[in-house]
Amino acid sequence: MKIWYDACTGKHMRYGVAIAKKLRATGHKVILTTREHPDTVPLANFLGEKPIIVGRYNPKSLLSRLKEGARRQLVFCKIFEKDTPDVAISHGSVDQIRVAFGLGIPTITTVDTPYAEAVHRLTLPLADYIIASKAIPKETLQAYNVNGKIIHFDGVDEVAWIKDFKPLVKYDFGSPLIVVREIEEKAVYVKERFSSTSLAKKLTKLGKVVYLPRYHRKTIKNLIIPKGCIDTASLTAQADLFIGVGGTITREAALQGTPAIVVNFFQKQHVNDYLAEKGFPIFKADLSEVFGLAEKLIGKKWDVSALLSELENPVNAIYNIVEGLGQTRKA
Repeated sequence: MKIWYDACTGKHMRYGVAIAKKLRATGHKVILTTREHPDTVPLANFLGEKPIIVGRYNPKSLLSRLKEGARRQLVFCKIFEKDTPDVAISHGSVDQIRVAFGLGIPTITTVDTPYAEAVHRLTLPLADYIIASKAIPKETLQAYNVNGKIIHFDGVDEVAWIKDFKPLVKYDFGSPLIVVREIEEKAVYVKERFSSTSLAKKLTKLGKVVYLPRYHRKTIKNLIIPKGCIDTASLTAQADLFIGVGGTITREAALQGTPAIVVNFFQKQHVNDYLAEKGFPIFKADLSEVFGLAEKLIGKKWDVSALLSELENPVNAIYNIVEGLGQTRKA
């Protein structure tokens, strides 16, 4: 079958490539689309993919977001006007799901951020299948007027590319190595802010700090700002500590035994809590407590191989749905 995956961010790209690898290996054709974004195209190139680039991420204002989304949807209509995909898959791509719904294409979406209200209001009511970690309560998803089938798996999204992962790049930034990810300030769901830069500078008292900005890579005194594409999965495997607000890189670190501190900022951190309860090294702290906790954790590593082996891979759930839809078409 012909499968369409749309990746809007770096995390989506990594997820999409893992899904594409599985589907292609079993005879399916996968078309990968993305938009211009600081993380998408560089990561695609790093992973050896050549996606179709449609539109760009422009978070300047609500109007700029709306216009860019509308443009993407029109281009998708043109691309697939005469050759419609059999299935559309994404991690909550508003543009893809709207177009797929309009063209009658079955949709599969993955979910891991219950607090992303705007995206969920525009995607979950239209999706045919919703794949989510069992950490996220079914009631939380149903609150978005879900009409499709909710399928829970006993794991987290990042298992899709961390299970059996071997670092692809060797980084030499010194040690002990602390990785700090800048908070996502331009997402619609972010209502408050704090200075990730100030926190990163304070942590230089404990070791070398690699600071991963979201959008602008400017030189900052005493901080290491990598150039080019950074493979965060490889970087966190080699780091002594990771600090962020609980997103994808937090789980990439913890799933590889690197302690990860989540700054208490977002509510509904179901997925991180789920991993912490299973024994993965994820620790929540208020901003004022981060430095003290970092002192205690830096240099420690956890052997999580047995725990990781027990987690389910969401790619398998997606594959099963695609295969089922294929059998239905044949019938």
